[in-house]
Amino acid sequence: MKALQWQGDHLLILNQTKLPFEEQYREAYSYTDVADAIKGMEVRGAPAIGAAAAFGYALGALKYQGHIDDFKNTMEEVRSTLEGTRPTAVNLSWALNKMEDKFREYNDSQDIETIRTALVKEAEDIAEDDRRMNRLIGEYGNTVVPEKANILTHCNTGSLATVEYGTALGIIRAAHESGKKVHVYAGETRPFLQGARLTVWELVQDQIPMTLITDNMAGYLMQQGKIDMVVVGADRIATNGDTANKIGTYTLAVLAAAHDIPFYIAAPTTTIDLKISSGNEIPIEERDANEVRSIMGVKIVPDDVQVYNPSFDITPSKYISGIITEKGIVTAPYSVNMLKLLVK
Repeated sequence: MKALQWQGDHLLILNQTKLPFEEQYREAYSYTDVADAIKGMEVRGAPAIGAAAAFGYALGALKYQGHIDDFKNTMEEVRSTLEGTRPTAVNLSWALNKMEDKFREYNDSQDIETIRTALVKEAEDIAEDDRRMNRLIGEYGNTVVPEKANILTHCNTGSLATVEYGTALGIIRAAHESGKKVHVYAGETRPFLQGARLTVWELVQDQIPMTLITDNMAGYLMQQGKIDMVVVGADRIATNGDTANKIGTYTLAVLAAAHDIPFYIAAPTTTIDLKISSGNEIPIEERDANEVRSIMGVKIVPDDVQVYNPSFDITPSKYISGIITEKGIVTAPYSVNMLKLLVK
């Protein structure tokens, strides 16, 4: 099952807020439809968000009915709307930069249809690149997975979080497909339960052995010697290797370090943001308090209870054993080796 499917004149988006009990799709015919889906977590995961935004930008061009002279202003509004949906995942701005660069190539053209065709092609290329990169991440990541391993993962980093296959979950898939005996411990990932609802669902579909745990059980499992490695995804990686990922990742990294367990980040190089030097510069999205006050629509505390709901945290690079990308595995010193990797 795919999170995104381009249909020629609209984007079909699997509504992940309904999984695993209902398979519901949004037919996005406009860029505002795509923006709403991203903001509402119907589509999520940094690579999937980037690809969805690219198609949203293309839809903005497809639906434009004005004169060529006003086209640029309209596309600036399209970009602004899409970019404002979620601030932490850098793949969003990366994909929109690619789309805007392609638009500028044709800015002097008087043929709007030519521009539309070029933008749709660019969005399709972005999606195809994500598929390719995920497969390579899986191949590189599989080299650090033991023949028999209990792997802890956090949030959802599979096909639902990407265009196809996945990043951290793609590594687990690659290990399983190669015949290794892997068993996955999936943290539930409160408050949105991406691990319980989505990762578990994907693992069951692929018949990969797994066990669901609550987030606060991870330390105990490590203490009992039941975790061999931790593999998670990323929404933005700073030049020094500091990584923003789903809230709770930092806790797992510290616990892994305390128990001498390898802790890996899996992400395409498009998630690396060379414009920022450290995690202190990464903007952290804070989401609606009601996501914490309730679980799947069922209230667990009164409405007036004060809530803090940051969607991400920052894991300092000193806790990261390696960053697995489509170009290879980066290790410390990250500020040096990250640049070497990107110029390959």
